Amino acid sequence: MALFPIKMPGIMMPYIEMQGISKQFGTVLANDDASLSVNQGEVLALLGENGSGKSTLVNMLAGIYTPDSGSIHVNGSHCHFGSPQNAIAAGVGMVHQHFKLIPVMSAWENISLGEKQRSFFDIFINKNNINKNIAKLEERFGLKTDHDKKVYDMSVGEKQTVEILKMLYRGASALILDEPTAVLTPQETKRLFAMLESMKQEGCAVIIITHKLDEVMEISDRVTVMRKGKTIATVKTSETNTRELTGMMVGASISLEIKRDKPSAHDNPVMKVENLGYTGAEKKPLLDNISFDLYPGEILGLAGIAGSGQKELCEIIAGLRKANSGDVIYRGGSILGLSPRQVRDSGVVMSFVPEDRLGMGLVGGMSVADNILLRSYKNNPGLFVDRVAGNALAEKIIKRHAISTPSVQHIVRKLSGGNIQKVLLGREIDAAPSVLITAYPVRGLDIGASYGIYDLLNEEKKNGVAVLYIGEDLDVLMELCDRLMVFHAGKIMDIVDPRTVSKEEIGLLMLGEKAA
Repeated sequence: MALFPIKMPGIMMPYIEMQGISKQFGTVLANDDASLSVNQGEVLALLGENGSGKSTLVNMLAGIYTPDSGSIHVNGSHCHFGSPQNAIAAGVGMVHQHFKLIPVMSAWENISLGEKQRSFFDIFINKNNINKNIAKLEERFGLKTDHDKKVYDMSVGEKQTVEILKMLYRGASALILDEPTAVLTPQETKRLFAMLESMKQEGCAVIIITHKLDEVMEISDRVTVMRKGKTIATVKTSETNTRELTGMMVGASISLEIKRDKPSAHDNPVMKVENLGYTGAEKKPLLDNISFDLYPGEILGLAGIAGSGQKELCEIIAGLRKANSGDVIYRGGSILGLSPRQVRDSGVVMSFVPEDRLGMGLVGGMSVADNILLRSYKNNPGLFVDRVAGNALAEKIIKRHAISTPSVQHIVRKLSGGNIQKVLLGREIDAAPSVLITAYPVRGLDIGASYGIYDLLNEEKKNGVAVLYIGEDLDVLMELCDRLMVFHAGKIMDIVDPRTVSKEEIGLLMLGEKAA
């Protein structure tokens, strides 16, 4: 176990300083003379839209990439990192959004994995010492984990704690956290922030990448904003606000308000899901007696920890999976077990926007026009696809949704994430559905693109469409949705009014607990 150096913050040079960093991938200039500095005992938030260069910058600090030019200094020493091992040897560790843990191993095994000069038999000899050293770190930094628990049995928050402990165990005095709260409940986020406060007190330098501006204001001491590969500004958190930060990120002022008009009054649901059950390949129930109604002119949100059954529910309703029990009723008729084409042929006008926009929603190697035609080509009266009409439809959708593309013949996968999502949503909305199912439609999108999607969904709601919205940002779910259905382990814990409950209450439901 590497010894963690204690250097308390004071008036001194930055603990980490990156200056004049440039990095090019082919014709893409990912970083252009970018800079970043963080002190010990400080949390620095790194903000920027997708493609702004923030991930490339921290990946160079973590030893994953090597800069083309510029310098990196850690604790006053010039560093050249050729690998993550070099970075961790210098005291810099990174906790990735997608954890780098071995599921079949326990917490202590993952934390100590990679220690040098250890034979197979040393594992048994040193286990007690390893656990003692882990316990010292836990006490010092306010962390807690079950050392013998297997990773596959852990919650997301527990896995994240193991990742942080792994970096501290290896001697990291500076931590980079990439979107650390993306899939955490409010309770887990509070625990994480308490950990970060303890790390600050111990002299850690922490860099946190996040898109949640409220959390930036809560946890960070300073904020560095990037745009188009450049460092735009670094400001004290106490001297700025979310609107100013957003303006720096996008280069213009945008509204951060999600309008929620009162839903239309309807007595009859357009869709009823009754006692739905589904068992996965391992004979484990993934959906357990799911029942709810979906009304025209409303947005029904679905909140839950990842893997709680959201994907399976969407795909069963859309006809992509077959349920083991229950029913899905559309305007009085059962559509359960019908394929997507059979659903459409039966007169049901339903659109589905899957979470995997290029894997399931669109064909990445095809043009914008051809992807838009995928939904309607079967309606062609002749033997051949009417390309002229298809191109005209694509042009209409591009104009309506302000899709940025050189032409209708541009390959979809070459568009930005936001524009790819607009192509998919535009195609599905153009079908004039009465039910729109959207699974994580803003995942990975810029803040501007995300708020554009929220506006689109609200327009559909005004048009009387019943929208089922699955999301992971609890703040957005509470602002956007008229009702909120909370899942835990394939069960509906409750359906609540987001205007009358707290984030903490919803977080408890997501964890399978009822509020007291």
